[in-house]
Amino acid sequence: MSIVRRLFQREPDPATIPVTHEGIVYEVAVRRMAQARRFTLRVRTASRDAVLTMPQRARFADARDFAERHGGWIAARLSRIPETLDFVPGAVVPLRGVGHAVVHRADRRGTVWVENGEIHVAGDAAFAARRVQDFLKREAKKDLELATRHHAAALGVKVTRITMRDQASRWGSCSSTGAINYSWRLILAPPFVLDYLAAHEVAHLREMNHSARFWRIVRDLCPGLEPAKAWLRVNGAQLHRYGTK
Repeated sequence: MSIVRRLFQREPDPATIPVTHEGIVYEVAVRRMAQARRFTLRVRTASRDAVLTMPQRARFADARDFAERHGGWIAARLSRIPETLDFVPGAVVPLRGVGHAVVHRADRRGTVWVENGEIHVAGDAAFAARRVQDFLKREAKKDLELATRHHAAALGVKVTRITMRDQASRWGSCSSTGAINYSWRLILAPPFVLDYLAAHEVAHLREMNHSARFWRIVRDLCPGLEPAKAWLRVNGAQLHRYGTK
């Protein structure tokens, strides 16, 4: 590399900006985006951190100043994120929107089942949380496959693949090839919320946008979409407090 090129090459940005507020240091993740026109801050519930998005050509020093000026905002938003709750024996899990206590059954072997409004988990207690989470993922896949196939048949479209993920920023996504991804955490929400998300993603197989036509299709598939959207606005972030990433 020539000396001239080295002189004009920009040093890579640090991955985070340390912001101190009332004696506590918050590490703010930084990312440059070509589409960004200004500095923005948001808090990520799943990872319990803050991220600053900056324009591609902005100075990193200005980004640091922006983050430091908003230290109080960052601290306040992060303090509102509820503590995480693992699926250990004694925890209460909202399976399909209804609280179920996790009960360890040392007398049984290697399975998880629902009984009398409780989630029973057999085997070694050390593996109980992981077994319950795996069980919830299987239940999510079963319910979402059923709802997705139902809406796809009603709309006359083809779904090629249904996958469970743990997406922090969205509840579902759909590709033009008919592959649909969902957050397995939807099994923690009431069934009408899960049904709405399935209708939402299936509707994208007709309209890969959020136009008025798209929302008409969603409403035809799921007339009760407004209560579901309202439930997610109020309670959606809480679903990320459960289990492990």
